[in-house]
Amino acid sequence: MAQQEWLYGQHAISAVLSKEPERVLEIMAAKGRNDDRMNALITLARKNGISVQFCHRKTLDDKSKGEQHQGVMARAKPARVLNENDLDIILEKQNNPFFLVLDGVTDPHNLGACLRNADAAGVHAVIVPKDNSASITPVVRKVAVGAAETVPLIQVTNLSRTLKQLQHSGVWIIGTAGEATQLIYDTQLNGSIALVMGAEGKGMRRLTRETCDELVRLPMAGSVSSLNVSVASGIFLFEIVRQRT
Repeated sequence: MAQQEWLYGQHAISAVLSKEPERVLEIMAAKGRNDDRMNALITLARKNGISVQFCHRKTLDDKSKGEQHQGVMARAKPARVLNENDLDIILEKQNNPFFLVLDGVTDPHNLGACLRNADAAGVHAVIVPKDNSASITPVVRKVAVGAAETVPLIQVTNLSRTLKQLQHSGVWIIGTAGEATQLIYDTQLNGSIALVMGAEGKGMRRLTRETCDELVRLPMAGSVSSLNVSVASGIFLFEIVRQRT
């Protein structure tokens, strides 16, 4: 694991400063930025004894390698990677757990957007396989606009085995597939639920699909056969929220 990483984007850095300020080693801010959000971020950093260095925007452009940094970057210690043990703790704490499972989503922008959806929907954790999946990176944190710090991302060694363990804990596994006969709106979705979304263009892997208790789909009226995984996950998640509440 890398000893340090660069974070960028005001939302992402503010979230880390609020949740885990001990991780942040240094802030680099663009000269001339004097808006309220930037000032609040710098004040928070200084309250935690973190050095703030002001520099030219080109320095930030070069360090962020073309990603939108919003005039601020942070050098930080990497976050701890969460695993099956952390999932067990969440299951013990939650009476009515709600999970989003991403089977092979490799695009960091999609992962960041899914984390943002999960945060908005009140998901207790996002579960991904350790291999062949995007993980938390500066790009993911930036797209997630703070949700990467509020929603646990659990990386598991064997996804189908983890889904079976969730089933043994009373969690109903809802898989999504374009060829499913059951519509999401005709499905009972209250109680303990894990929503499984497949990879971009490929869908769920065979073992994942076979482990699901139920397969559902969205009604697609136009010529487009599928939606982006982050868009689809938002629709599915909020139908579950509607029914759970």
